[in-house]
Amino acid sequence: MACRISELVIDCADPVRVAAFWSKVLDYVELGREDDGSIEIGPPDAGFGGPQPTLVLSPSSDPRTGKLPLHIDVNATDRDQDAELERLLALGARPVDVGQTGTESWHVLADPEGNEFCLLHTRLQPL
Repeated sequence: MACRISELVIDCADPVRVAAFWSKVLDYVELGREDDGSIEIGPPDAGFGGPQPTLVLSPSSDPRTGKLPLHIDVNATDRDQDAELERLLALGARPVDVGQTGTESWHVLADPEGNEFCLLHTRLQPL
């Protein structure tokens, strides 16, 4: 027996804004909202329990300090890395310096609330 990741939960000040950003990045749709203001997004055809994990954007007023201990890596599925970088920047991502040397094959970015994620080089097949 083994487990698999079904959801990733991201604490954020503005779940609506962060859900909109990640929905565009991942081509996800809103799956539901909770009374506490949490928003779950996921693949439009699968939703929770499908082959990809859903994201739960959970409201939090706790200030974030320092680098995140866990981050998301993404790969383009229908374009090269440079074109995907342009798309992500246009959606509101911004470059972040976490100590890269400049020779990495990935780009470190942040979502609209500063949560770091990486755009990797390899193009993946869509699911």
